[in-house]
Amino acid sequence: MAFAPDLRVDAWNDELESLTGIAAAEAIGRPCWEVLGGLDEQGAVVCHPGCSAARLALEGWPVPSRKIQIRAGEVRKLVTMSTIAAVNANRDAIGLHLFRPATDAGSEPAPESHLTARQHEVLELIADGATAKVIATRLGVAEVTVRNHIRAILLQLGCHSQLEALAEARRRRLLRP
Repeated sequence: MAFAPDLRVDAWNDELESLTGIAAAEAIGRPCWEVLGGLDEQGAVVCHPGCSAARLALEGWPVPSRKIQIRAGEVRKLVTMSTIAAVNANRDAIGLHLFRPATDAGSEPAPESHLTARQHEVLELIADGATAKVIATRLGVAEVTVRNHIRAILLQLGCHSQLEALAEARRRRLLRP
């Protein structure tokens, strides 16, 4: 789903139509928070006119993925929503909400890790609270090299922040206890 800076739905694809049961013609032009009616897993309102996820994404900040309940006809569906910013053909900033059906943590096998030994070492040092500068000094490499390792770790684990990466690494049991 694409949305404009005013949070109005600009695009609604067939997959989202299938997931929600809401036709594109019914969604396009309306505020995304009104169409989705998103709630967190405890039932608190997530989608609203002052949506911080949309605002932060449009300002270029990374926004962590989150599980939300969205309208799907007369029921609600739990989905994982990722919010990112993009640029349209006119070079205007637009937002994208990407959805996929959520799974229970216990029912989904932990994805395999393809981290290198050095990336594991960097991840352990991050878990110990070390900054990129401190890690670079300890490993005897340039700080930019450490930042490249961190970027690779985030991509490999599908995370948007170091904190999220640490949580995911713990979930996958990649870190020592």
